[in-house]
Amino acid sequence: MRSFAGRDILSLKDFERAEFEHVFAVCDRLEPIARERRNTDLLAHKTLLTAFYQPSTRTRLAHEAAMHRLGGHVLGFADPKMTRAGDFYQESIKDTVHMLEYYGDVIVMRHFEQGAPAEAARWASIPVINAGDGWGEHPTQVLTDLYTVTREHGGIDGRTFVAIGDGRMRTMHSLGYALTQFDVDLVFISPEEMAVTDDFLGELADGNLHARRAEHIDEVIGEADIIYMEPVVQADYTRSRVEDTDDRGTTPANYRVTREVLTKAKRDSIILHSLPRMDELPADVDATRHARYWQEAYFGVVMRMALLSLVLGEMQ
Repeated sequence: MRSFAGRDILSLKDFERAEFEHVFAVCDRLEPIARERRNTDLLAHKTLLTAFYQPSTRTRLAHEAAMHRLGGHVLGFADPKMTRAGDFYQESIKDTVHMLEYYGDVIVMRHFEQGAPAEAARWASIPVINAGDGWGEHPTQVLTDLYTVTREHGGIDGRTFVAIGDGRMRTMHSLGYALTQFDVDLVFISPEEMAVTDDFLGELADGNLHARRAEHIDEVIGEADIIYMEPVVQADYTRSRVEDTDDRGTTPANYRVTREVLTKAKRDSIILHSLPRMDELPADVDATRHARYWQEAYFGVVMRMALLSLVLGEMQ
C-alpha cells in the first residue's frame, strides 16, 4: 500500500481496497475525539487552506472542523468573487496555487471546473484534496459515505447499493469507482437525460463491479441495503454559483423516497444523502429507522480528520 504522507486525494479511481480499509481504521482511532467534542494538538503546527470556488456548507466546514479538532489552523476563501481569480484579473489556478502553497501545508479545493484540483496538484508542492470538481468526483464525500456504511452495517461486501438521483453527479462517479474494490451490486436510477453513461458503466464493469440501471425506485427498493440519494432537481455544477429560480420544478415519483416507499424496504436498509436536499427526501423520513444522513454528516468530520492526519504525515 502506498503511503498517504504528502499524497494528493483527487479521485477514488486509483484507490485500492487496502487503502480504504486503512483510512477507515484511522477514522476509528480518531472518532472518539469528535464524539467527545474535544480538541487535540496532533496538527498544532499545521495550516489548512480552503480554496472554494463553489458554494459549500458541509464539505468546507467539515474540513475546517476537522482541522480545529486536531489543533491546526485554517485560512482560505469561500467565494471566488473575493479573490483575484474571480475579478478583473482572472488569475490562473497555477498562479493562485503557487501563492497558496507558501501560506499553509495542505489545500482543500472545490471548483466548478472538472479537473481543477488535479491542475492545482500539478503545481503545488503541498498535498491537494479534491472537495468536488464540477461533474467530476467528490472523493472525501464518498469516503465518508462508505465509512458510514461500515459503521452501520459492519462492512460493505455483500450489500446492494441503490443510487437514485442525477447520475452525472460527482458523488455518483466517486461511488462507482470506490465500489469496484468491494463485492457489491450497484443500481442507478435517474432520468434519461441525467443517466450514467455507457462508458462509465463500462469502466465499472472493467473493475468487476456489477452495475445496472433501473427506471423506478419501486422496482428495486426491496433489494436495497443502502439507498444513496442525490436530487434530480439540480444546479449546474459547471458554474460557480446558481441562484434560486421560481421554475426549478419538482421531483417525479420515480426518484423520491417517501415513508410510503419505505414500507417496501428492508428493515435494516439505510438512507444516505450528502445534502442539501430538495423534495426527493421529505423531512418526515428523518424520524424513520432508515435515516442515516445526520450520522453521515458527523462522520464527515471524522473522515476529514483522518485524511488530513494521513496526508500531513501525522498518522501512518
